[in-house]
Amino acid sequence: MDEHATALADAIEAVLPGWVERSVRSRLANADPEAIARAGRRAAAEVGAALRQLLATDIDQQATTPLSLLRGAVRFPTAVLRAAGAPAAERDEVRARLFPDDVYDLAPATFADVDPALAEPGLAWGASKAFAYLQRHGGARA
Repeated sequence: MDEHATALADAIEAVLPGWVERSVRSRLANADPEAIARAGRRAAAEVGAALRQLLATDIDQQATTPLSLLRGAVRFPTAVLRAAGAPAAERDEVRARLFPDDVYDLAPATFADVDPALAEPGLAWGASKAFAYLQRHGGARA
């Protein structure tokens, strides 16, 4: 499982700066490139560190998921967009309730929504965690 956790964390750190840039530019084409780059680096560093800490935690003690941490990364493009005065996005009622701080409607539904390169490591990590859980706690019981 450690190999899959490391691969997922490495992949997320690698793609986050690009995702921050795409997220900002999807809402504001003329955003400050330096502000975007700083936000991308901070996202990779902060989310990467939180992710590595989560993945180093025993599976029975993990209080959140890598995807939840990734969804929390919306704060980085959001800060750039707010500073630039970008108007909030129109959001449906469900997303507004699920992600109240995501005023620009950037939260990814899946790993692949951040970057297609995250689909495989996300799936591999999830499968390895499920396998480890079943090994530890036994299979399904009727």
